[in-house]
Amino acid sequence: MLRIFQNQTFPLRARVLSSRVFNRKQRSLSPCAWAALLLLALAAPALAAPRRAVPVRPALIPRALQFEALPLERSRQNHLLLRVTINGKPALLGVDTGAPVSAISIARLRHFGMTPALPNSEIPTRLRINGSFSNVAIAHSLKLGGLNLIDEPMVAVDLGSSSKAAKSMNEQAIDGILGADILFPTHAVLDCRAQVLILKTDPKVRGNAPGLDFTGFRRVPMYVSAGYNLYVDGRLNGRPAKLMVDTGAFATLLHQRFVRRMKIPLRESPFSSAAVNLAQRGVQFATISRFSVGSVHMRDKQVGVMDLEGLIREGMLDSTPPVAGLLGSEILRRHSGIIDFGTKTLYLKL
Repeated sequence: MLRIFQNQTFPLRARVLSSRVFNRKQRSLSPCAWAALLLLALAAPALAAPRRAVPVRPALIPRALQFEALPLERSRQNHLLLRVTINGKPALLGVDTGAPVSAISIARLRHFGMTPALPNSEIPTRLRINGSFSNVAIAHSLKLGGLNLIDEPMVAVDLGSSSKAAKSMNEQAIDGILGADILFPTHAVLDCRAQVLILKTDPKVRGNAPGLDFTGFRRVPMYVSAGYNLYVDGRLNGRPAKLMVDTGAFATLLHQRFVRRMKIPLRESPFSSAAVNLAQRGVQFATISRFSVGSVHMRDKQVGVMDLEGLIREGMLDSTPPVAGLLGSEILRRHSGIIDFGTKTLYLKL
């Protein structure tokens, strides 16, 4: 897990998409408002089936090059992965809706020929991550299918824990993270069950991606924080709480202090997680008798419990209602979650 805090703004910059110029509005993230890039490294057996490529359904194939539909893979750590090219070389990125900015592994900077952000540019040269600073690097070409992002800033982070977990499971390690700085401007639609990521390639096109059918889904509004994180309203044993929508979380995780205050029994587990610039943390288990996300209600929901201090800002953990934790990949997959960045809506099936 990784949380970014900084004292500078990071403007969303103009990009070249294929032959078009995608002008991002000059929005800036407020100081100290970066949220979690969740990179959970498990020290235990896999929770999900081996990753596999899923064919894009015909209804999702983009028309007139206005949308790009990209197949995703699912790792044994229950993360959604996207194959891209960085400066002409193939790369594997984790699709992380909890990440406000895209990231690249420090160990892969030289391989991809990425260069540091210049001091006189509009991009900060480094960001403060969990108490330590990390440099910002530039991908001169980041291709997502036919979508080509020019001079893309990516924060350089140590993904050693994630790489060790992948190696222990005989998987390819990820090279970096695809974050909200790309998912928001392209009005991304992420289908967690079908394992498809749809991006808008032409900013002039109005409306949503074609072929999406929300029949039978429950609509859950999402709220965007100053740090570009997505939150939904929930209830845990009747108590109102907010949950961060985070595909980077292998499973739903609740803050330890929140669970203890509700006097919910905890059980030990063989799992642990690692965060950039933070020590390894153990994961416990708990059973929530009544777990609700919007109008989707679950009974006797098994969740992970860990200390989320430093990963979710303390003020949000103690707000009213509090941010109780992270809505992770296992719920999003089981309930056919579709995350629509354009309309800020989460769709779930019962």
